[in-house]
Amino acid sequence: MRAFNAELSKLFSLPGIWLAFLIGAFAPAVITALDSIAQKEEIIAGVSTRLSEVGYIGLGLGVQGVIILGVLAVSSEYLTESSESGGGQQITTSLTVVSSRLHFLLAKVGAVTVISILLCIVAIMTTVLATHLILGEYAPAFEWSRLIGAVCYWTFTALLALGITLLTKNGIIPLAVLIINSSVVSFSVLLYRVTKLAFYLPDRAGAEMFMFTSGTLTGSLFDRYHTPFTGGLVMFAWVVVIFIVAAIVFHRRDVAS
Repeated sequence: MRAFNAELSKLFSLPGIWLAFLIGAFAPAVITALDSIAQKEEIIAGVSTRLSEVGYIGLGLGVQGVIILGVLAVSSEYLTESSESGGGQQITTSLTVVSSRLHFLLAKVGAVTVISILLCIVAIMTTVLATHLILGEYAPAFEWSRLIGAVCYWTFTALLALGITLLTKNGIIPLAVLIINSSVVSFSVLLYRVTKLAFYLPDRAGAEMFMFTSGTLTGSLFDRYHTPFTGGLVMFAWVVVIFIVAAIVFHRRDVAS
């Protein structure tokens, strides 16, 4: 518990963490607001076809906050401190205080998980508010099962970011790749043109927990391919595998070098 509290304290002391909170809390609402305005125009024109997806799209595209959170949780350990602080790395101090590397990683995973869940809850609140303010009586009813799926998606995404950063010891590459994949162009969308195995990539499978509810199991890019449960299992499996590999590498790696 002391290691967990220490990880929470370290995270809240990072300047970049407040940017993660700001983006995580309001990016989904902004995306939802823009989508809601477009949907309202379509409703007036009588051609609206995606009303049930309003809000969930914002939650799917607005995960950058937890990506930053997961990356910062690890990359901050490898930053070289100022000469006044000795010029070392935080990871050396962390492993001196917490002798077990496994306990250290579990404490970090626990801290990221708790913050991700809380941040997603805030994002859901701002997203629902934005939807009702703009669409009014046309606002869709949000389903608890889908909202819980969104929370799982955000949490798993943060843990994937943590695991990949732990493997690379560098925050720039995973941060760039994951943010581009979640906001600019999805690699699963590109790979779908080549193979249906793209549906088993973590972002696409995880999105099944709360998006793509229309249509049948046809394999169409915008229809459901997995059930919400199996999609969640696929994404969770990715998290477990990446964390195990990262933990093994971290255990064998000379972090002091």
